[in-house]
Amino acid sequence: MSDGAAADLAAQIEALADGDRRRLVAIAGPPGSGKSTLAEAVVARLLGRGVAAVQMPMDGFHLDNRLLEPRGLLPRKGAPETFDFAGFAATLGRIRTEPSVIVPVFDRSREIAIAGAAEIRAETRIVVVEGNYLCLDEAPWRDLAPLWDLSIFLDVPMPELERRLLARWRGHGFGPQAARDKALGNDLPNAERVKRSLGPVDRVIRS
Repeated sequence: MSDGAAADLAAQIEALADGDRRRLVAIAGPPGSGKSTLAEAVVARLLGRGVAAVQMPMDGFHLDNRLLEPRGLLPRKGAPETFDFAGFAATLGRIRTEPSVIVPVFDRSREIAIAGAAEIRAETRIVVVEGNYLCLDEAPWRDLAPLWDLSIFLDVPMPELERRLLARWRGHGFGPQAARDKALGNDLPNAERVKRSLGPVDRVIRS
């Protein structure tokens, strides 16, 4: 994602930061689309402009493997049905109305969510939420739409997503075949689902 895209988006978000109401911005897109990278860059630019902003990944609401395995969902970890949607939605509602909210964080190296690992502080005016399914037009995910003050979708061609996802899993120490199994068996089907079931968004960024 280019610096220009991050700067442009930060300027657009900064214009929302008026008054006392906290704003929620959604950066959605398929796995490997660059959501985390863009959210981090945007938040850094907002902080540099003196806007109290924070990044909040949706990944902290992954269901634990101990719940996924008996449901037969462990091979599909990362699909919409493998998240605690109710907990995520309730937390977003609290972020809207409560000064300070404690949120979980996902530790990718151990593939577990850690409760109480981050805080949305009272002074925070902008929360940049990033995740695959923030703008998914499927129940119950479509119920999130009214929460967003601004929603952005990152649209990346499938061949480029495949290239990035293979490189990601190789970077995590997986061999060529194991990386291919992870990317093609789970990530890319999820990517296709995100693209196919995209709900209304305010802005699409293509790369």
